[in-house]
Amino acid sequence: MKLSLGPLQYFWPRERTLAFYREAVDWPLDVVYLGETVCSKRRELGTRDWIDLAGELSGSGKQVVLSSLALIEAESELGVLSRLVEEGGCWLEANDLSAVQLCRQAGLPFVAGPTLNIYNHEALAMLMEDGLRRWVPGVEQGEVLIRELRDAMQATGHAMPELEVIAWGRLPLSFSARCFTARALDVPKDQCGFRCIDYPDGMLLATRDGRPFLRINGIQVQGEETTDLGPELPALRALGVDLLRIYPQAEGSREIVAHFDRARASPDAAPMLGERNGYWHGEPGMVLPAAAQSP
Repeated sequence: MKLSLGPLQYFWPRERTLAFYREAVDWPLDVVYLGETVCSKRRELGTRDWIDLAGELSGSGKQVVLSSLALIEAESELGVLSRLVEEGGCWLEANDLSAVQLCRQAGLPFVAGPTLNIYNHEALAMLMEDGLRRWVPGVEQGEVLIRELRDAMQATGHAMPELEVIAWGRLPLSFSARCFTARALDVPKDQCGFRCIDYPDGMLLATRDGRPFLRINGIQVQGEETTDLGPELPALRALGVDLLRIYPQAEGSREIVAHFDRARASPDAAPMLGERNGYWHGEPGMVLPAAAQSP
């Protein structure tokens, strides 16, 4: 079972981002994803920078994958996507169907990211014909749904692509054309001042009674609770999961990767700091306290 470092979901200063990845090159990772998946206005690193960093990290022996935006709205964003496909020199994580189309035209293998919305075996088989080599299920697709899809693939004579699940991090729940960070700070989206950079792990959104609820991250909304599939490793192995994805966070990423590296070599994996694996078990992603539940 391999470990992957998912794309950076937050907006960090340029030097902090470069330093993070140059440190990560020595971590026990097999795959590293690079690129901006949330907002095209985040340009501390430009397209050329991400491509150059991919070339630099490729020399480490790790597979490097360039990730695309989850929500493409402008011609300029399609231009960036075209550059990633034409100049990247590596696989692409397609988080939007336009990325699938460009990869298919270029004959480039791609990873189906968690926002690509694959919910049945026919869609998965069709995308494999277009070049899909690895699939990252959506955050709400748990063990039962993945097993049903895998069994349907086998029953129809199709091989499964590599299977990668989100094993650690705050889950990306939704994307919108509206910038939630700008709205929360009462500034226009087009004059946001790149305020996301002030929130290296996203902006906490609490309920009226002060209970942590969500994380606002530009146009993305995340769950506040951290998923930790370490304790689920026996089930993950039985399901045929090939890669465990760990999302970067502002502090402690090295220790989290080391924890999963030890856990994948052990039959028993204790939880680390994660709080909730509801979706994996076909349950709600969060549990409301008893006082907040409807009678």
